[in-house]
Amino acid sequence: MASIGEDTSNDGDAPPAAAAVADDAHLLGFSDEILLHILSHVPSIDLILNVRRTCRKLAALCLDKSLTHTVLLQKDYEASEDKVKRLVTEIGREVQQLSMAGCYWLSGSTVEHVARCRGLVKVNLSGCHLTSLRLSKVLSALQRLRSLAIDVSPGFDASQLSGECKATLSRVRELKQTLYTPSYGVVPCCTSLEKLLLYFEILDRTREGAVLSGQLMVGQSNVPRYQHLRVFYARLAPGYINQEVVRLYLAVLSDRTPENLHAFLISVPGSFAESGATKNLLESMARNVALDALQLPKSWLNGSALLQHMKFSSPFYFSFSRCALSGGHLIRRVIDGGRDLRSLAGLNLSGCAHCLAPDSLLRKAEDDIDSGILETLVAACGNLRHLNLSAAHHHSPEGPGRHLCQLLARLCHLRSLSLPVCAVADSAPRADRAPVQPATHAVPRGFGKKVRIGVPSGPDPFSGQAGPLPSSVFWSLLKSVPFLDRLELIGSNFSSAMPRNEPAIRNSLPPCGRAQSVGDSEVAAIGQLAFLRHLTLAQLPSILTGSGLVSIGLQCQQLQSLSLAHLGTMGKVAYMSALSDMLKHCRRLKDLRLEQPYFSANAQFFQALSQCSALQRLCLVSRSGTLQPEAVLAFMARCLHVVVCHLFTGESLSTCRSLQQSLLRSLSLQQQRAWLSIP
Repeated sequence: MASIGEDTSNDGDAPPAAAAVADDAHLLGFSDEILLHILSHVPSIDLILNVRRTCRKLAALCLDKSLTHTVLLQKDYEASEDKVKRLVTEIGREVQQLSMAGCYWLSGSTVEHVARCRGLVKVNLSGCHLTSLRLSKVLSALQRLRSLAIDVSPGFDASQLSGECKATLSRVRELKQTLYTPSYGVVPCCTSLEKLLLYFEILDRTREGAVLSGQLMVGQSNVPRYQHLRVFYARLAPGYINQEVVRLYLAVLSDRTPENLHAFLISVPGSFAESGATKNLLESMARNVALDALQLPKSWLNGSALLQHMKFSSPFYFSFSRCALSGGHLIRRVIDGGRDLRSLAGLNLSGCAHCLAPDSLLRKAEDDIDSGILETLVAACGNLRHLNLSAAHHHSPEGPGRHLCQLLARLCHLRSLSLPVCAVADSAPRADRAPVQPATHAVPRGFGKKVRIGVPSGPDPFSGQAGPLPSSVFWSLLKSVPFLDRLELIGSNFSSAMPRNEPAIRNSLPPCGRAQSVGDSEVAAIGQLAFLRHLTLAQLPSILTGSGLVSIGLQCQQLQSLSLAHLGTMGKVAYMSALSDMLKHCRRLKDLRLEQPYFSANAQFFQALSQCSALQRLCLVSRSGTLQPEAVLAFMARCLHVVVCHLFTGESLSTCRSLQQSLLRSLSLQQQRAWLSIP
């Protein structure tokens, strides 16, 4: 039998040059640099336990420092406990960065093997099962550790941490801590902290129904010390208990603000009342520090002159989400204050209804924006990469060059963009103007349906047309930002029935009137974005057939995350056929979220969805919707990578329980595939 690198073809009469080309064409004929680049895309488990055993050359390359330096196990659902132990045994000494974030299926005894990676500089253990004693044992062995991410769950006891563990924590400079119980966690032990990321996920009540208290035992030995802090970030889930606990963290900052603080960001859903301690903190920050990034609760900024007194060095991120900040204030306090905003990379103006309007607070939703304010903003922040203008009505005035999309087209460095649907409408609807019809194209047939109108058949939706190129302002905007990675087009009045970090709102408002002129042809224009990976479309009432979705499926081959909500007329799901066609082409799709009342999750839908071979997470939220249990079972049997399946429909409780039990039985022999919710 021929060896791996041997040429087995019968070409004895071939010239020597041809034989050399044949040898070089084999995979192992590539240079080591190219092979290392190829191997860098192989998961660490497969690389060390499988690829390394194929031949001597690959065995040597798989142990190259560039491949063993960083090991990423997060979302690697095939990483069993035995494989993780073997991996740590074979290359543990070489690993310097390790991420086990979200490896909820690994037992605490397996996670404890991390202690063998004594050269670790950075480790992420978020989502792993670790008691205080096990955490102490792991950290005691990691004397070189400088970056740590952990969860603080009920039962955590800092007094169980050993002296060696506290010594390791004293050298940690970056800490990400997710709190599921009121606690300081390990923060008081981290005396050299430069970057602190806090995620508050504390429930107001225990599983038994008891009300939790946010009060902590505060003493000299367990109060956080922030002398060297440069970055402070806190994200709160809904609930009063999270607000109580974060105030205790902030109280320490208000006593003595770190001189080197450069980024201060607090993300809070709903309202968060300002206290005396927070006022002192903000006043101290205005006097003593120069920030590069700022995000505050809306109640702390509304009616405050804080922005006028804040000092910024080289700002890279501002968030004024939900603030009552007018366009005039934005220009005077942020742009005209002598600040150089060319370094600004991210700007969040989500929910700022008046940010593109003059100072008058009597502005109505149907009033036009002030194009001059937006033009000034674009000129000052020309290097923006991330912009969020969603959750507000931004209606463009009539006139050439004054449309919001035309002005945003100058931001050629954009990588993520979030806009309200009404902002991309060409102009205000008039009674004497006929509705724009989408162009006619041929599309492949699918599921026995007729050929539809408005969808391209080739890779370029506008190539080979006899007519002129599309001239809508939205099409022109997307053409100007071809490297856009994330796009959100969300109705101004849209509110999700199941939001992640916002309070749920049951009474949703009707779509904006201008959103009625945004339909299938505008959605089809998104197909220009060849590098698009994340797409959200919500509350587009004029989606008729969903033909634009097929264009996205054909062109956007990098798409990994798709979220669709409330498309078309309420109570009707007319885009099912187009969605099924789209899903056939989404080979790299990993996350799909559908929020659509009266959605029928039938065999046609799940058959199309099963062709998304990379799919890992599915969430379907459908009030008064239906599903076919047999189709769900067949889908889960075919899509072996799906690990999260949430189906919220109008089916009876008995049907849902029966389906859930059937799924659990069928998946009981498969690894880590039991995160199911079918209420």
